[in-house]
Amino acid sequence: MNMWPRRVVMMGVIASASLAMGRSAPSYEVYGIRYATIPNFRVSSLIQGADTTRRLDIAMMVWLLKGSDGRNVVVDAGFHRADFVTRWKPTNFVPPSEALERAGVKADDVTDVIISHIHWDHLDGIDLFPKARVWIQREEFEYHLDSAGTVRNRAIDAGDAKILAEIARRGRLMLVDGDAKEIIPGITVYTGGKHTYASQFAAVKSGANTVVVASDNLYLYENLARRVPIAQTLDAASNVKAQGRMLSLASDPRLIVPGHDPEVFARFAEPGNGVAWIH
Repeated sequence: MNMWPRRVVMMGVIASASLAMGRSAPSYEVYGIRYATIPNFRVSSLIQGADTTRRLDIAMMVWLLKGSDGRNVVVDAGFHRADFVTRWKPTNFVPPSEALERAGVKADDVTDVIISHIHWDHLDGIDLFPKARVWIQREEFEYHLDSAGTVRNRAIDAGDAKILAEIARRGRLMLVDGDAKEIIPGITVYTGGKHTYASQFAAVKSGANTVVVASDNLYLYENLARRVPIAQTLDAASNVKAQGRMLSLASDPRLIVPGHDPEVFARFAEPGNGVAWIH
């Protein structure tokens, strides 16, 4: 089995432990940030058993967690490389780092990026945030690539794997060891949705509430309303179980944010311009 550099592994362990000890959790304002739309997407690729003729203009999003302690945490990094833009032909596309500026945060102000999983539309933009630590499940890393950035499982894009390995070499990689870990004060990550080998989602303290940023462990509100698994999962039963867990973690079901539903920006219409304040 490939072993990541000991320095990188230990950084993740030490940081997770030190952040969890003796510190009160800050509160976060949670925002969905839309940076593009992929039109006419098959709903049957999002919801198991959906009518194959159904289509939806899906939202491409990252999530911004603005901490009362000055942290700016981004959940997922989106994509920006020209080959992805050419292939998928998104409308209203801007780089995710530029979209964040609508919420008053510049790329250099981002302190942390939490990657839910290694798919291109959630990982490719990590090089847009040059000062941020990058958090991801250790098993997700070790299953998909080696320490040189060589792809071990084709679910990860080869170019993204190289960028991720370089971040590791620079000491900014934070590997998370498993489920229910408070990696940053007030932010806990959970596994179990099995969108990829070890995908994760985040529960975030926001005032008196807890918001769940589901990312692709929950594609649409419809998945949750009907308790139907996502179409792209390695284990449908675990995905439905993860949905139940999200319901137990969130202060209210409306505070569970799916990964690609344009309805997010209708339910949370303020402040607008592609920014949704989840509260």
